[in-house]
Amino acid sequence: MDPDKPAQDRPAGLGTEASASAAEAEVVDLVSRLIRFDTTNTGEPETTMGEREAAEWVAAQLEDAGYATTYVESGAPGRGNVFARLEGADGTRGALLMHGHLDVVPAEAADWQVHPFSGAVQDDYVWGRGAVDMKDMVGMMLALARQYKRSGVVPPRDIVFAFLADEEAGSKFGAQWLVEHRPDLFEGVTEAVGEVGGFSLTVPSTAGGDKRLYLVETAEKGLCWMRLTARAQPGHGSFLHADNAVTALAAAVARLGAHEFPLVVTDSVAEFLAAVSSETGYEFDPGADDIAGRLDKLGSIARIVGATLRDTANPTMLAAGYKANVIPQTAQAVVDCRILPGRRAAFEAELDEILGPAIEREWITDLDSYETTFDGHLVDAMNAAILAHDPQGRTVPYMLSGGTDAKALAKLGIRCFGFAPLRLPPELDFAALFHGVDERVPVEALRFGTRVLDHFLRHS
Repeated sequence: MDPDKPAQDRPAGLGTEASASAAEAEVVDLVSRLIRFDTTNTGEPETTMGEREAAEWVAAQLEDAGYATTYVESGAPGRGNVFARLEGADGTRGALLMHGHLDVVPAEAADWQVHPFSGAVQDDYVWGRGAVDMKDMVGMMLALARQYKRSGVVPPRDIVFAFLADEEAGSKFGAQWLVEHRPDLFEGVTEAVGEVGGFSLTVPSTAGGDKRLYLVETAEKGLCWMRLTARAQPGHGSFLHADNAVTALAAAVARLGAHEFPLVVTDSVAEFLAAVSSETGYEFDPGADDIAGRLDKLGSIARIVGATLRDTANPTMLAAGYKANVIPQTAQAVVDCRILPGRRAAFEAELDEILGPAIEREWITDLDSYETTFDGHLVDAMNAAILAHDPQGRTVPYMLSGGTDAKALAKLGIRCFGFAPLRLPPELDFAALFHGVDERVPVEALRFGTRVLDHFLRHS
């Protein structure tokens, strides 16, 4: 396969299915090649790698198709970002931002069936770290951008393609930095589309057979990483110590880890549950004692949906001491907090009650929640694109328990959605693939997603 071979020339305009076919012909190869760039983001700038090389390669692919690109290193050497704009037919309309991140979380090769940075194409899947988070979407964006430029496709409005750094560590050296220091790159953008949405969830239908629901992300929980610190008098490990920083911290962390925050149903979650109920006949009463068991009927996606019914605070790291016979002066823990829209003040008050006055807390990453409504022309275009390629499909809104670059983009007043369409095999545990071992994406899902995105962009 030669991704540099141009598509057949055709007249400018909104385009035809030929554009999607040409992009389909190279999307698998593009995703495979993207995975082969080891863009591991450790969260530490000195050990994070590969973003510059991947961004420069993406820029070269765009420039080869005729784009003028902008390459920006955001806040630190090597944190590469690439922007390209395709002019649309109506310059009076707000531009649409299509964004994807190039970095990935670490992977231990010994745990995988295939090497996580091989980009292997086997068993009808593309394998590797980033296959679903989110080099699949990046590959689809890149394939369509290249074919649009080469074929003279003019979309309804300007499309800005953005390929970003550092999403996996909170976007400090990516979208957050760009929004603060280079807002000009987003000039005229009113709406944005990125991860994690558009994938199918197969459920039994009351009409008979199965129904595929395509989950469009309209909301995200706040992403707040918290450091807890306990302080006490240091001393010799052989003495009696009524005041010990390690035991004080351990007790507070245990209380927090065992705590269940109250159930809260936001608009996005209520719409999702109502849509699933109407299709399946299942009753999802959020106040029911067995709500977790009822959600289990949805399969692996229940882990994400269940986490959007309440705030969470999961301890993830502990650090204390420097020698076995020394009582340390301080002990620290890191807690991953995910907060529902509108719940910040109540969440912090609950935290303070659980932890007690002796435990200090500080936010080390603090990114707001986000929520928009499931309506408007862009949502209509998503639904039409799905139905054009899957008549048994239906788009429904949902909330992501994690976070994306949308948190930064929303600061500019941009309305954000997650829509990276994939038609998935019903038996695939898709949720487990995010940051998981043997991450992979079905080849046919990539081709389907490319067709759907083409339809969507030509009618957005």
